[in-house]
Amino acid sequence: MTNYNQILNLLGIARRAGKIVSGEGIVLNAIKKGKVKFLLIASDTGASTTKKFLNKTDFYNVPFNHEITKSDLSDAIGQSRTIVGITDNGFARKLNELNE
Repeated sequence: MTNYNQILNLLGIARRAGKIVSGEGIVLNAIKKGKVKFLLIASDTGASTTKKFLNKTDFYNVPFNHEITKSDLSDAIGQSRTIVGITDNGFARKLNELNE
């Protein structure tokens, strides 16, 4: 299984475990509060949204993945989303390993 598929599978597990936040405003606030440990930004997200979140990841030192498409990201969590934050350290650590 490729890292791409493993990331999607792990994302689905994190969703069922209640360890994600999704939606731009909610994720942005969670990043500012230090709750987001890993961020997934869909590769087909708009340029201004992507820039805003990449700036936040740099400022708050949050690792991220910007390679997954919106449709795959949405399928993995069961909701139509372009931005997903992982709030659990264990899931974040594994996603960071798979991201490299």
